[in-house]
Amino acid sequence: MSRAAVPGLPSRHPIGGQLPALYADDDFAQRFTAGLDTVLAPVFSTLDNLPSYFDPRLAPADFLSWLASWVGGIDDPGWPTGLRREAVARAVELHRWRGTRRGLTEALRLVLGVSAEVSGDGGAAWSRTAGAELPAAPADEVLIRVWPYRGAAVDADRVRALVRTLCPVHTVCRIEVLSGPPADEGK
Repeated sequence: MSRAAVPGLPSRHPIGGQLPALYADDDFAQRFTAGLDTVLAPVFSTLDNLPSYFDPRLAPADFLSWLASWVGGIDDPGWPTGLRREAVARAVELHRWRGTRRGLTEALRLVLGVSAEVSGDGGAAWSRTAGAELPAAPADEVLIRVWPYRGAAVDADRVRALVRTLCPVHTVCRIEVLSGPPADEGK
């Protein structure tokens, strides 16, 4: 949808009605300003509805990519419009959790419709005591297990692509695709 040159869109502020009385009966002046009204009507309509353009639930679909870029959101024009709107609306919340287990799990659920379990910390180890022995070497990878959520199929390539964009660059991530939720191990 284009907001320019919308056929038949009336102007809320016709220029011909704002001219001095001298031009009120001038046919040329009225036709000329009516042509300008046709050009300016989409501009006035957009400005009158400007707050709606900043709400991802109401913004025109072709505006979502630009809105997503404002808030650091993930947007793919190939996604259904409802999913794109939800991704932009939750972008700030997801950005707050970016690089964490919760953030990765929430993004996988939102964007791909899969459930996930993230284990491992990517090699971070620390001690509360200054000068203490170094802790044991941590696992150097993060294991991400994904399975269908609400019957949706898991596309492993899309999962890998999303994980690559969301995991910290220094982290080695291994992905396992499961047919269902993992059984509790060791319990």
